[in-house]
Amino acid sequence: MKEFEAAITDLSHDGRGVARIDGKTVFVSGALLGEQVRIRMRKRHRNFDEAETVEVITPSEHRVEPRCRHFGQCGGCSLQHLDAVAQIEAKQRVLVDNFARIGKVEPESWLAPLTDEAWGYRRKGRLSVRAVAKKGRVLVGFREESNPRFVADITHCDVVHPALGPKIGLLGELISNMDAAAEIPQIEFAAGDDTIALVFRHLQPLSERDRAALIAFGQEHGFAIYLQPGGISSVHPLWPEHPRLAFRIPAGEGVQDVELEFQPLDFVQVNAGMNRRMMARTLELLDPQPTDHVLDLFCGLGNFTLPLARRVAEVTGVEGEHGLVTRAAENAARNGITNARFHVANLFEDQRGTDWSRKPWDKLLLDPPRAGADKVLEYLPHKETSRIVYVSCHPASLARDAGILVNQHGFRLKSAGVMDMFPHTAHVESIALFERR
Repeated sequence: MKEFEAAITDLSHDGRGVARIDGKTVFVSGALLGEQVRIRMRKRHRNFDEAETVEVITPSEHRVEPRCRHFGQCGGCSLQHLDAVAQIEAKQRVLVDNFARIGKVEPESWLAPLTDEAWGYRRKGRLSVRAVAKKGRVLVGFREESNPRFVADITHCDVVHPALGPKIGLLGELISNMDAAAEIPQIEFAAGDDTIALVFRHLQPLSERDRAALIAFGQEHGFAIYLQPGGISSVHPLWPEHPRLAFRIPAGEGVQDVELEFQPLDFVQVNAGMNRRMMARTLELLDPQPTDHVLDLFCGLGNFTLPLARRVAEVTGVEGEHGLVTRAAENAARNGITNARFHVANLFEDQRGTDWSRKPWDKLLLDPPRAGADKVLEYLPHKETSRIVYVSCHPASLARDAGILVNQHGFRLKSAGVMDMFPHTAHVESIALFERR
């Protein structure tokens, strides 16, 4: 395919360079802002094209040598070739642009970016598995950067928890020697403070030989082994009989920590170190007082709810997934917390008729998925709510909801900033504080 020389004028939301060729936008993998590169087209579309970098003619001053030898093939990371400071600056620019373009708002002050360990941070994820006849073995890894239909041929991962990252190649060898090698499409992993769980999805019943091989692998490497023969509810431990996944969260200076138990497919924050830093910043911004009544929406396992309960009069968590709510209540009881209540509710539907939505909450904490919280903002917050902290995994939905809070609910966007939950990727996690005017 024909090659072109191009000037990279921007960085896209997914970490690719942006160029203009003959008036058409081209997204270029492997290219950085300010670079002059030679590119080769991959795919053409009506409104944009996709290309890959063949040669960097004039490199960016922020270009670095990727640490992982699989970078560029594996789609798990997109920014290892950009230095750490520039990665954060790029994410900050995305947040600034979204506030200005979508929400038409700007914070009164910008928070310093939150960063933590950039390697071995990922404690949760899904590895794809594929038996490749031409290679005569099984590949285990993330999807390829250039073609997500294929599994990248990798042997280790530098961003996955260090007890698992160097052993991804061993997982491929394990499954290659199993009877069900062609019947295992994925492995999910989840790390607590003391235990790492591997969940093997299998499309056919496993032979006794395969079950024994999985148990032996778990025993040798210290992994808890789970099987998933069907849907999420079918997940069960193979070895040991009763594994325990849990992590601790500091509730703040002078306040007792909390410990959250979870199941291997439960949602937990991917980055344990950043989760602790995020908790500290959330508590700082929300400024919980002993007399406060706080509502925590999209609460999950109680990641924020239970540390807050140590510091306020009452906190109520609301979550759409019944299993998470059950485990949040169990975690409250296990930690001796009696002032936390939990409810199951679909927060993308109108909940204004519920008892919890009508109460006069002093403060509100929002931690929605990518879709954001605009449906919630149709009936909350009430006029009694003086402060809102919004934790976001998608800057566009945060910006949209910030505009709603400022223009329709009478709040000020007091401060906002990014949190590097996913180093070496283009994912932007952020936090914002709103105060009533």
